[in-house]
Amino acid sequence: MENNLENNQIENNMFIKESVGKLVMKFSIPCIIAILIDALYNVVDQIFIGNKVGYLGNAATNVAFPLTTLVIGVSLLIGNGCGAKYSLDLGNNDKESAKKAVGNAILLSIIVSIPITIFSLIFLKPLLYTFGATDMIIDYATKYTFIIIFGQPFLIIATVLSSIIRADGKPEYSMLIMMVGVVINTILNAVFVLKLDMGVQGSAIATVIGQFISVLMGVNYLNKFKNINFELKYLKIENNISKEICALGFSGFITQISVMFLQIVMNNSVKYYGALSQYGSEIPISALGIVMKVNSLLLAIIIGISVGIQPILGFNYGARRYDRVKSTYLVSIGLGTAVSVVAFLLFELAPQAIINIFGQQQGLYNEFAIKCFRIFLMGAFLTGFQLISSMYFQAIGKALKSSLLALTRQALFIIPLMLILPMFFGIEGALYSGVTAEVLAALITAYFALKEMGRLGKKIGIINK
Repeated sequence: MENNLENNQIENNMFIKESVGKLVMKFSIPCIIAILIDALYNVVDQIFIGNKVGYLGNAATNVAFPLTTLVIGVSLLIGNGCGAKYSLDLGNNDKESAKKAVGNAILLSIIVSIPITIFSLIFLKPLLYTFGATDMIIDYATKYTFIIIFGQPFLIIATVLSSIIRADGKPEYSMLIMMVGVVINTILNAVFVLKLDMGVQGSAIATVIGQFISVLMGVNYLNKFKNINFELKYLKIENNISKEICALGFSGFITQISVMFLQIVMNNSVKYYGALSQYGSEIPISALGIVMKVNSLLLAIIIGISVGIQPILGFNYGARRYDRVKSTYLVSIGLGTAVSVVAFLLFELAPQAIINIFGQQQGLYNEFAIKCFRIFLMGAFLTGFQLISSMYFQAIGKALKSSLLALTRQALFIIPLMLILPMFFGIEGALYSGVTAEVLAALITAYFALKEMGRLGKKIGIINK
């Protein structure tokens, strides 16, 4: 009798009953907005700094960005991992395990933020020089990053809570958490940077305040879960659960760590080869930073789709509804590819309009920034397929395969290319590394995706018999 009741609860769950297309849109759109808003934290800073301080200010935020990328990576390790486990547990009707996952994730996010913050403060200047800072940039970068570091715990905790809330079936509130933070950041940027003339420090203060407000909103949800009754007694570390969370979230983490190393290699590569060109070191660092930040908005949309479909994939995979797993993957790939193609056309056809948003700069700056958009992002139309496929494997519990696909795009190809191609083609060689890596990663992803679709097809055939 109890088993029949549990089976009825699963069959009546919205992840089983509602159409795949509606579910993908219902969960992806709030996720897209939430993650896009999160990405806007740094873009907003650059817009205000670029228009008030100039391209040296933008270069400073660019050399500070690897540190933020590391923190986001830790956030995704815990947040995405907990979200995936939470969804799989609900699909298996194991609510006790889901509660433990939430408690472990929250406590982990607090614990890991402390050593990261202390380390960042102690080694601030050496880190910034390692990230590619020049003597012309270091003063701006130090003032900006010193303040940003104090917001690292807030960024980690807010992102983790947002992921948990999304997995609980409340993507709208998850979105609201990040939206309120970035709106506050934007308003305070206008006040601190434009009105009070506080420069890069004012922009950093605005960011930290916005992140803190997001944390308060996330904590407010802990007694409002839809699917579980969360209690403070679950706020304890259990090694096996924490390990599972980290394994499931490792793909997002390794992607961000790879991005961090890419940013460091890229900054230092364009710093060195830029000094040998007519552009100098600072223009390439600043311009390429703008390109990466704009591209982060495309990545945010694609990751939003990927994260949005995680609970759909996880629940249906746990419930052995492989037909819906396959349909969810194909629908999301189509949506992600459409977005990627639109972004590709914007990058190729209207780069100057995008550049102008970050302030009117000198001729050489504009010349190099246009090259960055048109060459480095030439493979942007493949982004949706590659990223969503990688996150698909994470959602169904295949963390190793997901991590491998994430690595091919962000580390295995582009970092070696970034080191090798400039040796032969100078500063432009660094730009061609982006599109070359994108194409190679997409080919590897296609191989694994086709095999996975064949495997799912066999499982569907067995069940239908």
